[in-house]
Amino acid sequence: MSVETFRNYINGEWVGGKTFENRNPANTDELVGLFVKGTASDVEAAAQSAECALGAWSSMPAPARGALLFKVADILERKFDQISAEMTREEGKTLPEAKGEVRRSINIFRYFAGEGSRLNGLLVPSERDRVHMFAIRKPIGVVGLITPWNFPSAIPAWKLAPALICGNTVVLKPASSAPLSAWRLVEACHEAGIPKGVVNYVAGSGGALGDALVNAAPVKAISFTGSCSVGQHLHAQAAKRQLRVQLEMGGKNPTIVLADADFGAAVENTVNAAFFSTGQKCTATSRVIVEESIYDKFLEALVERTKKLRVGDGMQPGVDIGPVVDQGQLDTILQYIEIGRKEAGEPLTGGRRLSGDGFDRGYFVEPTIFADVTENMTIAREEIFGPVLAVMRAKNFEDAMRIANNIPFGLSASLQTTNISRVFEYIYRMEAGLLTVNLPSAGVEYQLPFGGTKDSSFGPKEQGPAALDFYSDYKTVYLKY
Repeated sequence: MSVETFRNYINGEWVGGKTFENRNPANTDELVGLFVKGTASDVEAAAQSAECALGAWSSMPAPARGALLFKVADILERKFDQISAEMTREEGKTLPEAKGEVRRSINIFRYFAGEGSRLNGLLVPSERDRVHMFAIRKPIGVVGLITPWNFPSAIPAWKLAPALICGNTVVLKPASSAPLSAWRLVEACHEAGIPKGVVNYVAGSGGALGDALVNAAPVKAISFTGSCSVGQHLHAQAAKRQLRVQLEMGGKNPTIVLADADFGAAVENTVNAAFFSTGQKCTATSRVIVEESIYDKFLEALVERTKKLRVGDGMQPGVDIGPVVDQGQLDTILQYIEIGRKEAGEPLTGGRRLSGDGFDRGYFVEPTIFADVTENMTIAREEIFGPVLAVMRAKNFEDAMRIANNIPFGLSASLQTTNISRVFEYIYRMEAGLLTVNLPSAGVEYQLPFGGTKDSSFGPKEQGPAALDFYSDYKTVYLKY
């Protein structure tokens, strides 16, 4: 069976070169595709083509740009089943989760396509006689987009669509662990008739291409989602050129469970947030902080529910948890599990790489729960990015809030309670950018701003109307008549 080669996309052309493999993490014998391994010179060529295309694209009326984005969404809709299955094969998440993500990508393109007809500026009265004052939006220029593997379609979509509707041109660098989903977005842009040079795609090594993108002369802004260490490096590099920077990085997200919570719902929400998508969400719950009076009861129910989760190939019906994305991620998770054993003792469930029929050729690890975890333990402070949950004890609501906030990260958090006063205390005092109440900590929609605080994020928020603030600037006009 022949294997398809997916080429880079520069200046409206599909560009070849040396390739690297993309394999199915549920079955590494399956080669999903070969991808052209881009170089620093490819990034430079892509940035130059984006600069050449900027004038015409930014001059196109925004509603006309929106019409092209609507076409992109329609193309993705026609290929919905194919793109969803490909995502499961390249990233590992279950097919229902992949379908949900592709649906979200389609909705994101349609949402920002609609913004083309309402790109608002400012109109305010002047203190002076016969002076008309207003401010209009203008694009930033060439924007570099660096995206991760855990949401290989939705995150490129929520960067690409607002960048384009604001009149920018882009160079997209996807994660090499899951480049096909982003490639399908770019393919849809090509088929929709977006002019050459407006969208460019270069796959390959994150270190080499990330630095090349930051240092490419035409690039005026960088939007990055990934690890804290890489984000901090890119920030330092971008600061040398005074680039506009948007960083979404790590999290160590808490779910607080109070004694008055709907008990069954709290268990389900915690399991969902901790283990679905194999815990590979930046908004996943990795610490559950339980009020002392229900701690033992909740822990028992949590372990019982987790043991019922079915791990396997995400293409198979009935599977809840797929593999982790690659060998490196598996090794990291297993290392943290060993650290957890030394710090907190044997996990109450999980803690092993799965083997045997259906598992030996994939990167499968059991959903893992550690009990009686304390604040100073490594597994309570460092992002693991896998199906590992630390259960922590709190004396009361005040103690739970203190524990939840005593962390360098501030991306997402969840509170499980029926006490409305506690809800508002949590809303105003929790040090995180995304808050949920009686819902999982993971699971966001595209219509509202997304982003964290503290070490989790830097720069303007993503998604919703806030996305326009990063991808555009204001031109202010004072007119005497």
